[in-house]
Amino acid sequence: MNKLFYAIFPFLLSLAVSSCVDVEEYDNSPQGNFEALWKIMDEHYCFFDYKREAYGLDWNEIRAKYSGRINDGMTDDQLFEVLGDMLAELRDGHVNMYSPFDNARYWSWKEDYPTNFSDSLLRLYLDTDFKIASGLEYRKLDDNIGYIRCSSFSNAIGGGNLDEVLYALAPCNGLIIDVRGNGGGMLTSAETLAGRFTGESILVGYIRHKTGTGHSDFSAPEEQTLKPSAGIRWHKQVVVLTNREVYSAANEFVKYMKCCPGVTVVGDKTGGGAGMPMSSELPNGWAVRFSACPMYDRNMQCTEFGIEPDYNVALTDEDFRRGKDTIIEFARQLLNS
Repeated sequence: MNKLFYAIFPFLLSLAVSSCVDVEEYDNSPQGNFEALWKIMDEHYCFFDYKREAYGLDWNEIRAKYSGRINDGMTDDQLFEVLGDMLAELRDGHVNMYSPFDNARYWSWKEDYPTNFSDSLLRLYLDTDFKIASGLEYRKLDDNIGYIRCSSFSNAIGGGNLDEVLYALAPCNGLIIDVRGNGGGMLTSAETLAGRFTGESILVGYIRHKTGTGHSDFSAPEEQTLKPSAGIRWHKQVVVLTNREVYSAANEFVKYMKCCPGVTVVGDKTGGGAGMPMSSELPNGWAVRFSACPMYDRNMQCTEFGIEPDYNVALTDEDFRRGKDTIIEFARQLLNS
């Protein structure tokens, strides 16, 4: 029996679970691996109802669609392609399959959209004398606006480091936190940073857990509460910059920040990724990862397909030629007004 467990991936908090999927009935053949994968997803993937409503996903129809492409004479490469195509029907960046020769992934949630970010422009704002602490790049801009670049939550953010960062930026009139391109990391790191922008515990969302094998078998919603940090907290205005590459734990960070006082979100809609992942294994040993626990905002709206900004602003070609980041400049205008 292959044990199904919460995956220990660097972009989300690790959890333990005692459920399993019995795939012993399936042999290590193309058909057996196909049936095992379809069943694992059918019993444990968490967004079937939501995605049926969003774009008409029918998992039984998907099985019928792809079973015709399975035959005993196919190679591992061919089987991998078919199984990967089937998983892509879920339109979920947290759904992956891992073999010794390739990783199946769905990246259209970001690849089909403009990045609205330029590393070369960012270097003009940071220059060469910016400071770094716990992976955060920060400095005071020339109009006395503080700027923090947070490109990942893959590592822990130290409380002492955050104290130093916020103390250094304390004289600034406002603060920009740029999470564009942040594909996630540890949920605890997102909470650590967001906890510096509230003076009290606040409701930021909900999470539900699978309770059975049915598509609608979930626990009652459990509250997600953001607690204030015991260290230095920021009480001035904040603008969070987003784009389509903001995903997973970074998507949660944006969700948290939208609940904090004095915070405005500027840029593009985030990429989403609102499912806590689990993993399993096929009879041939290929690993499979998928969303198993759905998370919602404080209004019980699913953020799987992203979070809208307060101001939708895109990077323009004209500003790029002028060496200006349209989104950063818009944020500065907001804070200076």
